[in-house]
Amino acid sequence: MSKKLAEIRSILEEHHEMIKNAIPLIASENVTSPAVNEAIVCDFSHRYAEGWPGQRVYAGCEFIDKIEIMCQDLMKEYFKCKFADVRPVSGVMANLVLYNAFTSRNNGKMCAMPIPKGGHISHAPYQASSGRFIYGTAGTVRGLDVKYLTFDEENMNIDPDGSIKVIKEFKPEMILFGASVFLFPHPVKELRDVANEVGASIGYDGAHVAGLIGSGYFQDPLREGADAVALSCHKTLPGPQTGAVISDRVDLVDDLKNAAFPALFSNHHLHNVAGLAVALTEMLEFGKEYHKKVIDNAKAFAQALNEQGFNVLCEHLGFTESHQVVVDIVEFKDKVGLGGDIERILEKANIIINRNLLPWDIREGRHYMNPGGLRLGTSEVTRLGMGKSEMVDIAEFFKKLIVDKKDPKKIRNEIAEFRKDYQEVKYCFQSSNNAYEYLKFY
Repeated sequence: MSKKLAEIRSILEEHHEMIKNAIPLIASENVTSPAVNEAIVCDFSHRYAEGWPGQRVYAGCEFIDKIEIMCQDLMKEYFKCKFADVRPVSGVMANLVLYNAFTSRNNGKMCAMPIPKGGHISHAPYQASSGRFIYGTAGTVRGLDVKYLTFDEENMNIDPDGSIKVIKEFKPEMILFGASVFLFPHPVKELRDVANEVGASIGYDGAHVAGLIGSGYFQDPLREGADAVALSCHKTLPGPQTGAVISDRVDLVDDLKNAAFPALFSNHHLHNVAGLAVALTEMLEFGKEYHKKVIDNAKAFAQALNEQGFNVLCEHLGFTESHQVVVDIVEFKDKVGLGGDIERILEKANIIINRNLLPWDIREGRHYMNPGGLRLGTSEVTRLGMGKSEMVDIAEFFKKLIVDKKDPKKIRNEIAEFRKDYQEVKYCFQSSNNAYEYLKFY
């Protein structure tokens, strides 16, 4: 083995050792099962298959086509829809498919959520702000003029009445629901009529809540009025890093297919399509149990943090209806710092989270590098077998580190001991290997 190859392996092994002893709470992450991992290292990763199954540009796609069609069918069964495209390689790419299908090439118009109030960077325009440019995907890649929906900060959700006024005045071609900070279902039903009135299509970015939707929780955007839904497949849906587009409108099938290929990509990641097929099979079997536990754990974690003295948003609404918990940590500014500071403290103890802008941060002079909030997610720790009592334990670690200001190195040892009992992936068909086990092939 060469020196450089050994160094690469050593770094990868160090990462695996770190994460198997950590508490992973990033809401946009999850862990795949051994069966998914097996699929994504298959020979598909070496191959090309441009186009739709049965209509490929490349030869040698007989078995690739079978798997992709199976993956489409599993997606349609899980989401109870008539159309599924599993070729987009990410949630951002899936959003771009919707933008291509539903907006004009020049001077297109869309309503969506602003980033500080939960919107994703892929929803944002290209514009100057405070002396710098925002390179939002919608504006930079598609050239969209984006007008923001109004937001109810107390209830952490879109304000329907205010948004109706925005939509009537702006007359967008597309209204995009969904968010990166996504505690509660969005008012799709409430805004369907005004969308019809101005001739707007409705898209839904379900990247974060895809698994919750497929397992019958949170909301059902296709039945509530969305024309198409863009998905990430590696958050609450615990598959490999890839994306998808689903719809119940057969009249949109050709538009959605052409908006993806050849408009946005040539080949797609075929090995991840195979892994996604396995993950969908797992969720059809275990998803209802798993995703109920994810939501129950999020509520329990929020309550436990609240009892430990943290300002968890939306207590009056039960904190959350998703996998996410949002904490306002501004009160700790003078003691330990803001979101970026607290993220680093927790990381030293091997609690992996992400800082997050709160809706009011920008007007109060805070920046995304050190904002006033934390966004926490329970998808991954739930997949490791943790329940409500473990959520209480994790909240106590937060208290020790942030309130009591204990030494992160000492708490790191406690966390490693805590993690010893949670080393297998649950809610799947096999567990021949531990979660985060580094697999050597040579």
